[in-house]
Amino acid sequence: MTAVASPAVPGGTAARPPRLTCGRGALISVVVLVVLAAAPLFLAPFATTTLTRVLVFALFAVSLDLLVGVTGLPSLGHAGYLGAGAYAAGWVSINVTAEAPVPLLVGAAVGALAAALTGWVTVRSAGVFFLMLTLAIGETLQQVADSWESVTGGANGLTGVPLVRLAGTPLANVGYTYWYVLAVGALGFALVAVLVRSPWGAALRGIRDNEPRMRALGYPTSLYKYVVFVVAGGVAGIAGSLLVAQQRLVTPADLGFLTSSFALLAVVIGGAGSLWGACLGAALVIVIRDALGPSLDGHGTLVLGVVFVLVVYLLPRGAAGLRPRRRRENA
Repeated sequence: MTAVASPAVPGGTAARPPRLTCGRGALISVVVLVVLAAAPLFLAPFATTTLTRVLVFALFAVSLDLLVGVTGLPSLGHAGYLGAGAYAAGWVSINVTAEAPVPLLVGAAVGALAAALTGWVTVRSAGVFFLMLTLAIGETLQQVADSWESVTGGANGLTGVPLVRLAGTPLANVGYTYWYVLAVGALGFALVAVLVRSPWGAALRGIRDNEPRMRALGYPTSLYKYVVFVVAGGVAGIAGSLLVAQQRLVTPADLGFLTSSFALLAVVIGGAGSLWGACLGAALVIVIRDALGPSLDGHGTLVLGVVFVLVVYLLPRGAAGLRPRRRRENA
């Protein structure tokens, strides 16, 4: 990968990676982590389980935002890598060991491998062609999961996944599972945030804004897009391993278009390009779909559609657009 000190952007100025500071942003992050860590001490088991699902989906949305918001690669099949990681982690837990971090590492590796095998085709396209290719790949992976019954359990899904074990002790309490998901999710978020704030992340934003110019400057843009596609697949695989650790079940629906569309909806609501915005969008999606949906007679998806329309018209930049532009760019 070609190393260039400071990639240019369409405006003619160098795109400098945002500086890592230890100021207000770091303080807010610490406060948020402390509040999240203390949440199971005050919440009922159902609320804790819902919050666990929020954390899993937030990491998945962050991995998609790495493609959509940072690099400008909108994907409708990203759930395929979430499901691939979930199936791999579940299969290893059943047949080999449920001792952490083995299922987690296997899920990340399989998610990245699936992205590597499919990404070399998709990153050579752009626009609507990229969108349709990712959709086709996601649907293909779902069909594979549905038909490969000996490994995936077919339409019934992969059931009987044992509890995650830490130092030989199973995480039988929902609070322990929550803390495990929070710890891994926080590390995954930090990894993506560091990458986005690095010179490599600045190059990705340059590709998003003006790929022909970046190519003219000597950047191998196809290689950059391929690498970020694989990284996003690996992070989605981590989210998949956390998903199976939480629900102890994987079904073909976890790889399907609906899951991908919910993640894309979370990114749009939160503001494409903002990692914290993707987390907020994911929280909104899960709360409306899973927590409020049953009380709305199953019309949670309809409410999400209304929220999406309102965001598009009232907040075209998503929740991140509520922040001043200078700060939003560094989010």
